[in-house]
Amino acid sequence: MKANSKSDIVLVVDDSPDALSLIHDTLEAANMDVLVALEGKQALTIAKRIRPDIILLDAIMPHMDGFETCMALKADPSLASIPVIFMTGLSDTNDIVRGLEAGGVDYLTKPIQPNELIARMRVHLSNARLSNNAQSALDSMGQHLLTATTTGQIAWATPQTHALLAKARVSQEWQNTELALQIRVWLAHEPEVGHVLTLEGLDYPLALKMMGVTEQKEFLFKLEDGDKPTGPARLKLELSLTDRESEVLHWIANGKTNREIAEILEMSPRTVNKHLEQIFPKLGVENRTSAAGVALRVLTTDH
Repeated sequence: MKANSKSDIVLVVDDSPDALSLIHDTLEAANMDVLVALEGKQALTIAKRIRPDIILLDAIMPHMDGFETCMALKADPSLASIPVIFMTGLSDTNDIVRGLEAGGVDYLTKPIQPNELIARMRVHLSNARLSNNAQSALDSMGQHLLTATTTGQIAWATPQTHALLAKARVSQEWQNTELALQIRVWLAHEPEVGHVLTLEGLDYPLALKMMGVTEQKEFLFKLEDGDKPTGPARLKLELSLTDRESEVLHWIANGKTNREIAEILEMSPRTVNKHLEQIFPKLGVENRTSAAGVALRVLTTDH
């Protein structure tokens, strides 16, 4: 069996030398690279310098405890996605809840059982890899996507989103205050998927479209460029269609039948069909399914 080209890096944070020694030996035996910190601030410094794949964190430590350390990790965008497993001698339910609320993914009670520790870690390392792969895929899709917390703070965004925010001269301070407030107020009204929030207070027109909620309970938005044509206008521009043809194609892409399109655009189904007869050769397709596919590619691709 071929060995992994890269060992998992684990940061263990505990103020007990005996606990550190046991965990260190267990992890090394499992072919993991181990980093050690004796308290919270030291852990943050190490994590920023050498980003670990997973963190084992003692809940009860002097100065900066595990809960505070975990919240600091989650507040740093470059470290926020690292899974944190809490370790503590306390089995009190309140401490378990507090650890999970601080951002932990799991909780182990001391004394740590080596086999259980490794098994739990494997699960969370696997989950983190799947999540990172999905995020990398979104990053490379060229989409203006971002996620925000219930407080309105941006938790993650694709490079394209950062580029559009920079183009619109949206400062970090504006994101943390004005944008967060507008998102928070909007979320209070429980917007449905597809609803759009036009951002106020900017010289450049931007809007957020609600796309759904992630497994991390963050809200997924698409950032829309108000300077770009959308819907039928975009189809007309990019596919060289007439106004009516672009409107018909737009509704075809939205899954509407000829009869429904006729009602929406106040024309006869026969007229809709005539427009389609003009649209197909312009797009180089033979049926409405293919035409819808062309339209969707235009409408969902960010240039």
